[in-house]
Amino acid sequence: MESSNAPPPRPHPRPFRLGLTGGIGSGKSTVAAQLALRGASIIDADQISRSLTAPAGAALPEIARSFGPELIDANGALDRARMRELVFQQPAARQQLEAIIHPLVARQTALEVQQATDAGCALIVHDIPLLVESGRWPALLDAVLVVDCRTETQIARVMARNGLPRDAVQAIIAAQATRAARLAAADWVLYNDEAMTIEALHACTDRISAWFGL
Repeated sequence: MESSNAPPPRPHPRPFRLGLTGGIGSGKSTVAAQLALRGASIIDADQISRSLTAPAGAALPEIARSFGPELIDANGALDRARMRELVFQQPAARQQLEAIIHPLVARQTALEVQQATDAGCALIVHDIPLLVESGRWPALLDAVLVVDCRTETQIARVMARNGLPRDAVQAIIAAQATRAARLAAADWVLYNDEAMTIEALHACTDRISAWFGL
């Protein structure tokens, strides 16, 4: 693991809030799962967002009012295909959707942070795929850990895992923050390229956990 500065001191009286991000296929989810096994509290921004637009999700009434009931599918969830089409046709619709979703994500995040704090958790990990793209996170975090690998490694992993063609994976990567932008935002970098075995990745993650007394 590479680091741009020394390991942190022992945790503050409040939990240390660590932002975790990485491009698709980087291994970020594996790192988050291992940190959770060691006792970190994981707050997954994507999972919260999905729950808000799942059946009976808190965002659905306002989405239906703003975009029409046809954006809710037969199961009572957001019709993601229709929403993608709408956003493609009307770029302003994305901002309108984000104005509905983001405050609800922030509210649920704050609730989960408070629950982890009340439980005496030493380390809260904010798993945020779009951390770099969002301007609000830096002020809320104590440090950022980026799980990094070469673009070619990302492509190979996602093709093998998801069965997607190469051009589809490249399109996903192109829609995310650049590797350089993620590295520029990092306080620490965990380099998880093809030479890194799963055992070695777990060992690196365990070292991070140990820094926080987990």
